[in-house]
Amino acid sequence: MFEEHKIKEINRAVLVGLNCPGLSDEENAGEESLEELAALLDTAGGTCLGTVLQNKNSPDPRTFIGEGKAEEVKELVRTLGADLVIFDNPLSPSQQRALTETLGVTVMDRAGLILDIFAKRARTSEGRLQVALAQYQYLLPRLTGMWKHLERQEGAIGTRGPGETQLESDRRHIHRKIAKLKGELEEVRRVRSTQRERREKNEVPVVAIVGYTNAGKSTLMNTLTDAGVLAEDKLFATLDPTSRALKLPNGVSVMLIDTVGLVRRLPHHLVEAFHSTLEEAALADMILNVCDASSPEAQVHLEVTRKLLADLGCTGRPVIPVMNKCDLVPSLLDIPMIGNAVRISAKTGEGIGDLLAAVEENLPVSLRRVCLLLSFDQAGLVAQIRKDHVLYQEEYRPDGIFVSALLDPVLYGRVREYEILENT
Repeated sequence: MFEEHKIKEINRAVLVGLNCPGLSDEENAGEESLEELAALLDTAGGTCLGTVLQNKNSPDPRTFIGEGKAEEVKELVRTLGADLVIFDNPLSPSQQRALTETLGVTVMDRAGLILDIFAKRARTSEGRLQVALAQYQYLLPRLTGMWKHLERQEGAIGTRGPGETQLESDRRHIHRKIAKLKGELEEVRRVRSTQRERREKNEVPVVAIVGYTNAGKSTLMNTLTDAGVLAEDKLFATLDPTSRALKLPNGVSVMLIDTVGLVRRLPHHLVEAFHSTLEEAALADMILNVCDASSPEAQVHLEVTRKLLADLGCTGRPVIPVMNKCDLVPSLLDIPMIGNAVRISAKTGEGIGDLLAAVEENLPVSLRRVCLLLSFDQAGLVAQIRKDHVLYQEEYRPDGIFVSALLDPVLYGRVREYEILENT
């Protein structure tokens, strides 16, 4: 009987990438992406023993990098004492099987490594459900190779060998698991939708923090709200979304949402599974696209995030590029600036005031500062303003209650007949 997919114990690895004109930018490997793969391996608790970057006109159908290069990698694995080979490029199930046989050690690709990291770091029940779903979807097409050795034991025509029987049993098992997990996640999505409707009813604007992994999103969240989110110098330090209330300098309250970090070639199944979380960004009133300004890949990271947001249908709302970690950049002239980007350091607090001002300016909420003279029997309305809006001044006068406040369009429409000049 098939046992549930376990997180692999990742130890000593050789990293391999293929660079060729026949692959898309999303699929190609390079020095920068191999460095990122090494950082992912470090996050998983493994050690990189060496890297191999193969330049080839087209991928080999069987071994991806070619038989000769595969033999070189095999010798490197033996010499270095590696027990794992990780490919930066996506491998087909058949290529993964062939390479495992050729190299004599476990072979996985970037997607498999990311899935293992997510499985290790997910903390909430929702996060675990999302990762489990992605793992089963990733594993399903790879089952055939797991039972290849048994398929050769098939009997005569009209009979089923033990391999095929077990394979079909495992497929059914995984399909049932996938269906169950999708149902549970749909319930999570329903609850999240209810919560979102409640926020919208209360007219609380939502600002989503998105960005490449390790860009400093959690540090920014902590700086703005004292959220106490784990902020670690590792890729995917936190996976589970965090929501906190934030009062802007002009008194407007917003809901700040920290989302899962992104990375190039994020597994499709993982994006699909985390849709209920990522859609918080897609449906937010404003997005802060946080980027590590000290990274030489800063513009690439911004583009990866922009593309994923576009894929989620996130258009027609303000997006502010936030160039974080400016304290690590020798000169501000070295920081790429895109559109209305804001330079900050979430760690030192530099530029936070500018960021909050940009949020106030671009938030699609028409707030109005007004002066009102209300009758004494409208004290309940004053209490509502005090509770849900910004109350600058409240004064009981002989002719009524004077109020100076910052109001949203809905409440302003209710009280505009009581508006007066401030010096009246």
